[in-house]
Amino acid sequence: MGDVAMTVPVLKQFVNTYPNVKVTVVTKPFFATLFKDIPNTEVFKADVKQKYKGVFGLFKLYKQLRSLQIDAVADLHNVLRSKILRAFFKLGGISTFKIDKGRVDKKALTRDKNKVFKPLKSTHERYADVLRAIGFQINLKPIPKNTTTLNPELVHLLQPSLHKLIGIAPFAAHQGKQYPLDKMVAVIETLSKKDHTKVLLFGGGLAEIEVLTKIASQYDNVICLAGTLEFKEELQVISNLNLMIGMDSGNGHLAAMFGVPVLTIWGVTHPYAGFVPFGQPEANQLIPDLEKFPKIPTSIYGNKVPNGYEDAMLSIPVEKITKMAIQIIEA
Repeated sequence: MGDVAMTVPVLKQFVNTYPNVKVTVVTKPFFATLFKDIPNTEVFKADVKQKYKGVFGLFKLYKQLRSLQIDAVADLHNVLRSKILRAFFKLGGISTFKIDKGRVDKKALTRDKNKVFKPLKSTHERYADVLRAIGFQINLKPIPKNTTTLNPELVHLLQPSLHKLIGIAPFAAHQGKQYPLDKMVAVIETLSKKDHTKVLLFGGGLAEIEVLTKIASQYDNVICLAGTLEFKEELQVISNLNLMIGMDSGNGHLAAMFGVPVLTIWGVTHPYAGFVPFGQPEANQLIPDLEKFPKIPTSIYGNKVPNGYEDAMLSIPVEKITKMAIQIIEA
């Protein structure tokens, strides 16, 4: 989801620069709502698990897309499925362009020995490069905060006019980039006690919902939204946040789509790999003590944790997170 969310600010700026160009986004049905407010953009919902499954399904998808009179294909994913689809277009005489994921540079950044520790091109710029290769000039700039309207039930629940709203997404796909839960609970407790502030907990899956519901029940001004909203409602809430606190994961990218400040807590991954939420300053990236843990980043996705690095995130104090959070919402 994070990869898909990162395309949104790029496409918004693209269509603003080229208002006469029609964009068709091919994505899974669940992600369609991410693109609904982008002008001149249509979403083709591709159910690649059933209707467009396998090579024959992708050929069927190609034929339906071909009928839309597409002039060029921008492959922003460059995985097996999109490579096959891209090949069909190429054989059909339509120009195709693909993302350069910078795998060689990322391998050099994450390897144990002879590490090349330097900032790599952001994923957003890599997406923009695909559009540039087609022939469009696009200059990515920070986006203003874009708040969407809450339904009456959410207005009553959150009272955004009376409170600063801080979203916290405590979980990540891999333990290597997830802040210890007991420490995150301490962050939640501290921020919940600040006047005129509400803390909103985000997550997914039955296990996460159970944990977050229990945490929210222990503190005033803490609400668990996990499992209670449709995805489109969750996005409405995120757009109204004053701050999102999360790991190197999708929720930060969802918030950045709306120009919401994002405070990212990094583990064995690192901002240099190019996955910083769009438009977020370096000061908003909290990383472990690299003198104690010099092998960081050990992987791009957080799935490789060397011995002795299990507690790397403990070198980011709770007080540092809460202090930075308060500074951001008061700015």
